[in-house]
Amino acid sequence: MELHEALYTTRAMRRVRPDPIPLEVQERILDTAIRAPIYKDQLEAAHAKPDAPESVQILKVQRSAQWLADHFDQVPLYLFPFSQHDPTGGSIYPAVWNAMLAARAEGVGSCLTALLQFFHPAETFEILGVPTDQGWILSGTVSFGYPTGTWGIAPRRPVHEVSYRNGWGEAVGFELSEPLWQGPG
Repeated sequence: MELHEALYTTRAMRRVRPDPIPLEVQERILDTAIRAPIYKDQLEAAHAKPDAPESVQILKVQRSAQWLADHFDQVPLYLFPFSQHDPTGGSIYPAVWNAMLAARAEGVGSCLTALLQFFHPAETFEILGVPTDQGWILSGTVSFGYPTGTWGIAPRRPVHEVSYRNGWGEAVGFELSEPLWQGPG
């Protein structure tokens, strides 16, 4: 399926058939899911052992986040997604991800952050002129711009190390040591 078709036609499918989903389809779904942009929560350990293999990527992400903080005023485009009466963001995040994927299709990089909504919500509402009495909730801030680096497959822990089936700690039913998609041949 072409990317734009997926972006324009994917929606919440609440009514589904009971047909089982084959393991190979589950593998592709989960392997793709773990490639999404994430932040690590192990910064102290990474700083304590910066040369450890698991620390290298964490510190790289931290440097990238610091660059965004230091150059916030130089980013050419921001999207401020709001939901109304939905503190989970569940109703707006699919649209945010579609915007990020559409940007990727155009060669534009993006990054979703939650810093403004957690640390400066009042100031953000004031600057943007958002009414504070209508249940609006800032659900994130997405920066957009043409990247200075290259695109690549996000390094992640394997799916079978971060996913469970039918209960916490239960094996997912397959092991993937490498990403299923390796890029254009």
